[in-house]
Amino acid sequence: MARFKKKGNSATNFTATPSRLIAHVDMDAFYAAVEAMDQPELAGLPLVVGGLGPRSVVSAASYEARAFGVRSAMPMGQALRLCPTAAVRPVRMARYRQVSGQVMDALAAFSPLVEQISVDEAFIDLSGCRRLWGPPRQAGLAIKAAVSRACGLSCSVGLAPARFLAKIASERDKPDGLTVVEDLEGFLRTIQLREVSGVGKKAQERLAALGLKRLVDLRPLRPELLERLFGSGGARMARLAWGDDPTPIEPRRPVKSLSHELTLDRDTADRELLAALLLDLGHKVARRLRDKGLAGQSLTLKLKTSDMAIVTRSTALGAPTNDGGRIVATARGLLAAYQGRGPFRLIGVGLGRLAPAGAGQGELFDAGRQKALARAEDEVRRRFGERAIQRAAQTPSLDHDEKLVHNDE
Repeated sequence: MARFKKKGNSATNFTATPSRLIAHVDMDAFYAAVEAMDQPELAGLPLVVGGLGPRSVVSAASYEARAFGVRSAMPMGQALRLCPTAAVRPVRMARYRQVSGQVMDALAAFSPLVEQISVDEAFIDLSGCRRLWGPPRQAGLAIKAAVSRACGLSCSVGLAPARFLAKIASERDKPDGLTVVEDLEGFLRTIQLREVSGVGKKAQERLAALGLKRLVDLRPLRPELLERLFGSGGARMARLAWGDDPTPIEPRRPVKSLSHELTLDRDTADRELLAALLLDLGHKVARRLRDKGLAGQSLTLKLKTSDMAIVTRSTALGAPTNDGGRIVATARGLLAAYQGRGPFRLIGVGLGRLAPAGAGQGELFDAGRQKALARAEDEVRRRFGERAIQRAAQTPSLDHDEKLVHNDE
């Protein structure tokens, strides 16, 4: 099998020039890198980002910690058994979003078509930009340099004639890598099915039982057969096997819903405690909505029981809202109406059917005083940090799991 791995400012190059050019930019161990940048004494040391509670998981690990086998989503206890000397730092989402903004601003200079996928990765459509940025390798080096100047961190970049290929290419050479795919057929023959986003573990197992492990191994199969076996995902696999991925790069994907969840250190059936937790969660959702200029028309309460069963209860809100008080009150009403006894290990609240704040018919007696108070709270937290204001009834939260759900999820 051909090897496509190079380090630093070198690149893997193929032989043909694609007519379409997509870049995938992936920040290297982003959370851990930000922590090491802010605390230089941690640079070069095993570093794990996450909580320290009994149910905490690893949110990110530096490459030094990964050398010990530490991985994202691993229980923190297991991570510290693998690497007892690792430094542990809490998740600081506000700081990561701040650095992410610097990265995205840098990428916006390369093309108007930049699609942010998460806080630490994005696609760029560079088609037609050759006269501006030169050939693919030169463009990739320029992207890496711009990101480094903007935030002082490294990224890995993959460039290819298709979106899914660009993502695979960026993952082939980490950290601080650059891979350019120009020989489409040559690169396709190196791709394992486990590398293809959207091909899940069960699909991989079914295909492996047939002796099919590489993407190109699917070519002899009729698309109708793959679609019958795997639904629309099978039809997509049939196209990808030939490198056919016309998925566009869509800037500013509309947010479909926004939620916050909390995993508890210990299961609880205490309704008063759960109601208190909703105070924190509801106001966090409200602040994120206001930051994005959005309001929601539906609310969902999510509970996970001790045996991992997920329970959701939803209600329509009528007029769109991003008012924390109303969100909390509605969520508590859903909790009170739910008769399940628990105990529960997770609680969350989310807003859906999002629209720009102020769109549609507003609430008839919407209190300007409450809006002014919310704006003042938002400004205090922006200037002095998330914990600058604590409500009297607020219970300290653990292991927050923030979710942004987009149209394609």
